[in-house]
Amino acid sequence: MGIIETSSGELDVVRDEIRAMRDLTDKPFGVNIAQAFVRDPGIVDFVVGQQVRFVTTSAGDPTKYTAQLKAAGLTVFHVVPTLAAALKAIAAGVDGLVVEGGEGGGFKNPRDVASMVLLPLVASKVNVPIIAAGGITDGRSMAAAFALGAEGVQMGTRMVSAAESPVHEHWKQAIVAAAETDTVFLNRFSKPGLRALRTERTTRLEHEDHVDMSEFGRATDLYFGGDMEAAIALTGQVAGRIESVSPVADIINSTIDEFRARLRGLQRFA
Repeated sequence: MGIIETSSGELDVVRDEIRAMRDLTDKPFGVNIAQAFVRDPGIVDFVVGQQVRFVTTSAGDPTKYTAQLKAAGLTVFHVVPTLAAALKAIAAGVDGLVVEGGEGGGFKNPRDVASMVLLPLVASKVNVPIIAAGGITDGRSMAAAFALGAEGVQMGTRMVSAAESPVHEHWKQAIVAAAETDTVFLNRFSKPGLRALRTERTTRLEHEDHVDMSEFGRATDLYFGGDMEAAIALTGQVAGRIESVSPVADIINSTIDEFRARLRGLQRFA
């Protein structure tokens, strides 16, 4: 399921993307509300007005928007990095969880927990559908996520590096060239924590107690101009397993094919 982000705050652009999505497919899709970056207090009314039926909320308190979204008839999944956050989201009334391990790229809880620990822990304590995020890039990792308690997976870094991704080719090729050790965790002792691709900039920032968000001031020069030192390239450890820039359709089809093959192969142990 495709997810359209709203964190840019450019709601006219988001409206156009939703319209384009409906022109391209009759399949379901959703919208993400990254709460820490919401610029328009009417974001929920906007999403409801676009007749979107599925929302993921992240980077904030699940009690902020869940009740309002649910009252409008939407299905709501909240992104969680810990068991405590998962239980809080359940209490807020979410329909499901995106359980995100600390190996994933982007903004993180400074006390990160790897998916191998977090997924089965949360799965053992809740009774809602779980989507696994962090470290997922192919059918092998999808099968592992399902074994740990997930019912779906989310791929971030893999899609950043996809052929259709709008980010600059320099970033895509940096992901392909990266080793599994080529990400850094920033803001380990303050908030928000974040995982990014190792560059001269992020290597310097790695040793600072607090990374000011002004470091993202030239994000467009990174995303679309290809200047890898202009901002912080949010990227997961799974970059070390990505070997090519491939079309989205190929990524999805190969992931599903390998996932099913892995499950068949595991049957011999049953």
